[in-house]
Amino acid sequence: MNGASEVLGGGKAAGLPDPIRLARGAADEAVPYLLDAGLKRALFVADETTARVIGSRLAERYGAAGGAARLEIIRPNAAGDVVADEASVLQAIIAAQHHGADAIAAAGSGTIHDIVRYAACTLGLPFVSVPTAPSVDGFTSKGAPLILRGEKITLPAAAPVAVFADLDVLCAAPQPLIAAGFGDMLGKYTSLFDWVYGRETAGEPYDEDIAGLTRGALERCVSHAESIGKGTEEGVRALMQSLIESGIALLRFGQSHPASGAEHHISHYWEMHFLRTGRRQVLHGAKVGVACAEVADLYKRYAAEGRPLPDVCRRMLEELPDGAELRRLLRVAGGPAVPAELGIEPELRDEALRRAHVVRLNRHTLLRAINGE
Repeated sequence: MNGASEVLGGGKAAGLPDPIRLARGAADEAVPYLLDAGLKRALFVADETTARVIGSRLAERYGAAGGAARLEIIRPNAAGDVVADEASVLQAIIAAQHHGADAIAAAGSGTIHDIVRYAACTLGLPFVSVPTAPSVDGFTSKGAPLILRGEKITLPAAAPVAVFADLDVLCAAPQPLIAAGFGDMLGKYTSLFDWVYGRETAGEPYDEDIAGLTRGALERCVSHAESIGKGTEEGVRALMQSLIESGIALLRFGQSHPASGAEHHISHYWEMHFLRTGRRQVLHGAKVGVACAEVADLYKRYAAEGRPLPDVCRRMLEELPDGAELRRLLRVAGGPAVPAELGIEPELRDEALRRAHVVRLNRHTLLRAINGE
């Protein structure tokens, strides 16, 4: 990407957010965008941290420019985590209703966006994305992974009408959040394999152009691992562009196939376990990156044992980095690399791997297939 700012692949005709801005100072463009669109009563949703980072400033500037603003800060659960669950979604919905909002702006990272996208979908309101960290690839997607009665379920929701990704804000994000975004992208190694496996063995829908978009985003991200680990503007820009493009792939395909496979199911399993046991949560992308390395080793071990695989899948596994290389990349990017660093005990790791189903349209699973079950 060249220059001080960039508009990435937006377009209403294509059903994508428009604009998608990745630039220094981009967050402040959200206010005139809302007002110019005739959206005069906006709800700004944040958590306590992201309210200080950008949420309060946006609400104040929106009010000063003539809009009716309300800032809603999502409350943490008993463990001290802000989670995308029924209580958080309902808090956002009620705040929007009481304010008479005609738009909602998400000022935060992945969890805040999941809460807002589902609330906006439920209320039929447009929402604007203002990411505060390059931590996940879901900013431009239209699926909301929510915790409902303790279970992680992804539900259809609303994609943002516009994205304003501010490099000043993103580069100032805590390093663990930046490393988590790298981990989320690294998971595309195994999710892309799972997608091809589903196509070959179960006739699942597949789109090579969209897969190519995801691969390109992954390759860019990996090639910038060192600068991402150092938190340079070049690295953060490359990471955020990759995350946005991965989200666009999800949006274009309409399902999670391009970016979510066994590594995500393991991450969700660990998340649900931590919720059930009252433990503090671990960043989503950190779990995905660690799980990707575990899954890669498992797949390669089964292939080496001669388990039946379609030829194209066997070739993909030969090109897939092994767990050692993936862990090296995670460390270069400054993130955790093994389950123990996430507080995952060996028993929980093994149980998650046992449950590593490649849940697609027909809930096909690689692990069961290659075990002859």
